[in-house]
Formats: sequence, C-alpha cells, structure tokens
Amino acid sequence: MKRHHYLFSAMLLVLAACSNKDKGIAPSFKVDENASVITWIGKAPTHFHKGSFKVTGSLLTNGNDRVTGGDFTIPIASIDNEDLSGPPKLQLLNHLKSDTFFNVPMYPEAKFHVTKVEDFKEASVPGINAKISGEFTMIGQTHPLSFPAAIQVTKDKISATGSLKLPRLDWGMNAYSDPTGPLYILPEIEITIDIKGTPAK
Repeated sequence: MKRHHYLFSAMLLVLAACSNKDKGIAPSFKVDENASVITWIGKAPTHFHKGSFKVTGSLLTNGNDRVTGGDFTIPIASIDNEDLSGPPKLQLLNHLKSDTFFNVPMYPEAKFHVTKVEDFKEASVPGINAKISGEFTMIGQTHPLSFPAAIQVTKDKISATGSLKLPRLDWGMNAYSDPTGPLYILPEIEITIDIKGTPAK
C-alpha cells in the first residue's frame, strides 16, 4: 500500500513539472516598482542636473518571448535629484514641481501607453532589439513617442531598457527656452528607462 502511495505521489510530481513546463510565458507582467527607475538629465550650456522618477505599470506579451504592449505611470511627485543636497536640492525639486515646469498639483502623473513593439537593430548600441512606440501624456498633452530598447523576456521576468531625448517644448514645457535669456535650458531632456517586471498574479 505504501509503495502504491509513493508511486502515485511521484506521478503527481512528474505531471506538475510537465504542466509548469508547458505553461509558457505569462500574458501580463507587473512593473517591479523597487527595481525600476526612469532617470533624467536636464542641461544648460554651462551645467546640468540629473535625477530620477519612480514608475509603475504593466507589460503585455504574446504568451511567448515578445512584448506586445503596456502602460506606465510616472508619479511626478517622486522626482528626485542626484547632484545637489540640502536647501539647493529642495529648491530645485520644488521649482520642478511648480507650474513653471511639471505643475504637479494640476498634473500629478505622466503616462505612456505602448501601441507597438517592433523588431529593431541598432548596430551602435549592443543589445538593442526593439523599437517601442506609443502615446506619452505629460502636463495635459499627449503626443507620439518612440525609442529603441533592449528587451529580454523569460518566464520569471521582463527587462526593458532604453534611452531617448524628450523634446520638452512639444509638451508645453517652455520655461527658460530663450537662448538669449539669463538662464537657458536646452530643449531636450535626456531620459533613460530601466523597467523590470514579474508575472502578474
């Protein structure tokens, strides 16, 4: 009797292993908020500031190794700065959150809706294998946005990394855009995206 019990248990384990093996990749992955980050660099002709945002959201797959869509939310109040400290850092962050730049009280979030993920190779950047396109909403305006990315998909995780230059004037962030003014900020913000995701439950 014991022998039959052990054989039955062993068969169940084998069936469970086969079942897990055949499951494939989850159709939806949740962004790991603790492991994902969006970094930014804003430049003037003589200096720059660097910082980051938190990001939440999800990625969709075709059940195999391809990302097919996704939605991301950036809480603008999470903006941080890396190159200053003390009162100067606080002053900069408060200025960025004000209506001069992001206007956080009125527009607390930025959103990116992925509409297309295409195969893409960029010889100058190793690992780039996709072009991500979508609609980016910031400060109440929505415009198309595309960028090359390195995407890796396994059963346990997704990673997507990429860089782009965001033309801030397109979204109405016009402050300090006069090259002859006392402070001139370049019209493009350098953005680096580092997304990590795990299967959604």
